[in-house]
Amino acid sequence: MKIRAMVTVKGMVQGVNFRRYTQQTAMRFNVSGWVKNLPNGSVAGCFEGEENDVAALIDWCRQGPGSARVSDVEVERGEFTGEFDGFHIAY
Repeated sequence: MKIRAMVTVKGMVQGVNFRRYTQQTAMRFNVSGWVKNLPNGSVAGCFEGEENDVAALIDWCRQGPGSARVSDVEVERGEFTGEFDGFHIAY
């Protein structure tokens, strides 16, 4: 079953290549969507794909790259739209 998840990652997650590593990990799990920095220092993402693959990417976000310090991950699940072609970093 394909799903969509809107994710907000809080903590020390900007300036540590979080977006780039999220993109690489999403591609490895065959998840489409986007990731971007928010003005409040968090990182937001929209992930679409098979439920297990999206869950694996969300689990990865709970840790992030080695230099990140994740304090919380908020997830809001939604309906799969299929609107994305690949995974990109949004600005």
